[in-house]
Amino acid sequence: MTLEEIPMARPALFQPFRVRNLELANRIVIAPMCQYSAVDGCMTDWHQIHLGQLALSGASLLTIEATAVSPQARITYGDVGLYDDATEAAMRRVLDTVRRWSNMSIAIQLAHAGRKASTEVPWSGGGPLAADDPHGWQIEGPSAIPFAEGYQTPVALDQSGLARVRDDFVAAAKRAARLGIDVVQLHAAHGYLLHEFLSPLSNRRDDEYGGSLENRMRFPLEVFDAVREAFPADKPVTVRVSATDWVDGGLDVEQIVVFAKALEAHGCDAVHVSSGGLHPAQQIPVSPSYQVPLARAVRAAVKIPVVAVGLITEPEQAEAIVATGDADLIAIARAALYDPRWPWHAAAALGAHVRAPKQYLRSQPSRYKELFGVSGTLKPQPWWVEGE
Repeated sequence: MTLEEIPMARPALFQPFRVRNLELANRIVIAPMCQYSAVDGCMTDWHQIHLGQLALSGASLLTIEATAVSPQARITYGDVGLYDDATEAAMRRVLDTVRRWSNMSIAIQLAHAGRKASTEVPWSGGGPLAADDPHGWQIEGPSAIPFAEGYQTPVALDQSGLARVRDDFVAAAKRAARLGIDVVQLHAAHGYLLHEFLSPLSNRRDDEYGGSLENRMRFPLEVFDAVREAFPADKPVTVRVSATDWVDGGLDVEQIVVFAKALEAHGCDAVHVSSGGLHPAQQIPVSPSYQVPLARAVRAAVKIPVVAVGLITEPEQAEAIVATGDADLIAIARAALYDPRWPWHAAAALGAHVRAPKQYLRSQPSRYKELFGVSGTLKPQPWWVEGE
C-alpha cells in the first residue's frame, strides 16, 4: 500500500459535535462580532449582508453579536438590541432571509454593557459619552467605579436594579426563543456587566453580591438560572467568560475555573473562554493561540464543552487545539471577517469537507475542476466542499 492509499482519519476539526440536543456538523464557531450598525437597537440591511455571508461559511454555528437586553445595556447607540417589539421584528426580518439560504444553527449573545456603556462607535473615536449627550445615557454597574478616566461613574445597582436587569435578560431570552434561536450565550466577558460583578477590580460591594468570589458569582449565576428557566429546555444556554483580567489583583483563571464549575452545576451547556476587557491597565500577551492555555485550564476542570478563541487563524492551528483536547470547539471572529470562507479553506487544507451553496460550487480552483460532473454538481471528495 502506498502512502496515498493509506486512509486518513477525519480531522478533529471537522468531526461532528453535540451540545445538549444541538447537532453541530463540525467544531468551527463564528464568534459574536459587534457591528455598531443598528438604528435604535434594530438590525439593518447591513446585518442581513454581514450575517448572510457568514451563514454561507461552512462553520457549524453562527453567533449574533452582543445584543443588548435593554436600551441602557448597549455599548453604543449603534448596538443591536432585543428588548421590544421593534427590535424583535427587525431581527426576525434578517433571520428570515438568512434562513432562506442557510441551515446553519444560530446563537445569540445576550449582553449588558454595564460601566462600559454609552460610548461612541469605534470609527468615531469610541470614547465615552456623557449621560446628557444626544447619543448617551446614564450608565450602571455593580459599584460606582468608572471604567477609566473620563468615563461616566456608573450608578451602583440596588436590589430593584438587579431584579430589573435579571428580568431584562429573561425577556430577551424569551424573544430569542420566539425567533427560533438555537443557542443563547450570556456575555460575562470583556469588562461588561456580568464580568464586572465577577472581578474584584470593578465589584466593591459590601452586600451579598460583593467581597468573596462566592458573592461576586452570585448575580451572574442568578441571571444564568433565570435565563435557563426561560429558554426552551431542549436548547443550549452557554456563557462567555474572560478567564483573566490581565491585571494584578483582578480576576484570574483559578477564579474562573471555580465559576465554570458553578456554571456546570447550574446546567450550563458550554463555556466560551476569552480574556481581558475589564481594566485599561491590562497587559495582554497577544500572540497566536494566546488564550488557548486559559481554555485548556477550564476544560481540565469541567465536563461540559469548552470553546477556545483568540488569534486562531490557521487550519493546522485550529486542528491542533481540538485534536490535542485543549478545547472542544474553536471560535473565529476577525479571521472570518477577513476570509468569510475560512472553513472552506480549512477543509481543503486538512482533507475534510463542508457544505457550500450549490450556487458557489463552480468557484473551486482550476486544479479541482476534474471533480465536477457534466451536470455541474460536485462529486464528494475528502478535501473540498459538498453541495446542499
